[in-house]
Amino acid sequence: MSNRERRLRTVDLARAAGLSTQQVRNYEDAGVLPPAGRTDAGYRVFGERHRDALLTYRALQPGYGAVTATRVMRAVHAGDVAGALALVDAAHAALHEERVSLRAAGEALEALAGRDAAAPPPRSGDEPRGLRIGEVAALVGVRASALRVWEEAGLLVPGRERGTGYRVYGPADVRDARVVRALRRSHHLFDRIRPVLDDLRRAGSSAALRAAVEARGQDLTARTRAMLAGAGALHAYLE
Repeated sequence: MSNRERRLRTVDLARAAGLSTQQVRNYEDAGVLPPAGRTDAGYRVFGERHRDALLTYRALQPGYGAVTATRVMRAVHAGDVAGALALVDAAHAALHEERVSLRAAGEALEALAGRDAAAPPPRSGDEPRGLRIGEVAALVGVRASALRVWEEAGLLVPGRERGTGYRVYGPADVRDARVVRALRRSHHLFDRIRPVLDDLRRAGSSAALRAAVEARGQDLTARTRAMLAGAGALHAYLE
């Protein structure tokens, strides 16, 4: 630290960032801050750069999370700026993947709009039955072999008829098949389709999933804005 640089105490940094003095000490120990100087009595002595580092870290936290923000600042202070920026890139790539998954859910909902599977008609004198694989294939507009492939991939889980062992598809199974067909037509891989189906089954209805998708979209937008703010603070700090 330059002799001309204004000296700051631990409490000064704590007040600047709205933290406790112990948190400031912990951040220095974790590498979030550059190493502090010491007085003859062993007290920490900070400067403007330490304050800037602390504020940069605090700006990174909302968008990147505490773990990534810590790793970024630690890399910067170790002289590995390229490594720090790689961590930033990885966080943005992960956010992009979340957006792609969200888009897949939106496409699935569009496929379902106004097309909820009706309950299959009962046979005369029998209990209500589900649909057979050929009937579902005709409803969805695919070959029966495609339904078998999707089942093998774990995307569809039809029941089985007692005695015969034939596949029996209920309304939810038909809905899931329509989702798979819509997403496959958009060139989504099975690994991206599976979470959409899980969300749909967990939500219980397309309306509930739509609300969840909208809320998730708002969260992603907020995270993107927070990331931009954090990246801007990091850029200024690196300069």
